[in-house]
Amino acid sequence: MKVLLVVAHPCHDSYTHACAAAAVRGLSRAGHTIDTIDLYAIGFQAQMTREERDAYESEQPILDPMVADHGARLLHADAIVFVYPTWWSGLPAVLKGWLERVMVPGVGFTLDQQTRKVSPGLGNIRRIVGISTYGSPWSYVKLGRRIITRALRLSCGWRTRTTWLGLYAIDTADADQRRRHLERIETRLAAL
Repeated sequence: MKVLLVVAHPCHDSYTHACAAAAVRGLSRAGHTIDTIDLYAIGFQAQMTREERDAYESEQPILDPMVADHGARLLHADAIVFVYPTWWSGLPAVLKGWLERVMVPGVGFTLDQQTRKVSPGLGNIRRIVGISTYGSPWSYVKLGRRIITRALRLSCGWRTRTTWLGLYAIDTADADQRRRHLERIETRLAAL
């Protein structure tokens, strides 16, 4: 399977990058092809420009060559894995911006100009995996993963399987809990 791995954390020595490395180990063990996009490392610009918004429903909704490249890579993937920390109960701005700029008509969905009906654009995606960390315990966290496992699934189709691997209360997690979470990531993705 071709897997697009999208990582969103500014520090390469972060636990998020350790989670991404565990995901790569598991996916490699399973023999999958991995295409990684590290949003901070490449300097991805989160904000949509006025010109991009004006072009959103045009024949050419993507104006930035980097965004076009990411859209093409997404359209050729069989699975997508997101690895990021949950900050302020949501996605890091760079990842939210990536979704807004890449998941445009022609990539994330198609828009019928007559009926204005939206149809999934990513029928090629069979699996969506979200890997995140939270400062809060699970009992406080209920909405953060919905963007990845539910909203994005609308672009792929209801038959797309989702997996969620979260480490809750990371601020108080000890070294053993963090190590076990990395092992869980590797094991689950080796079975993808």
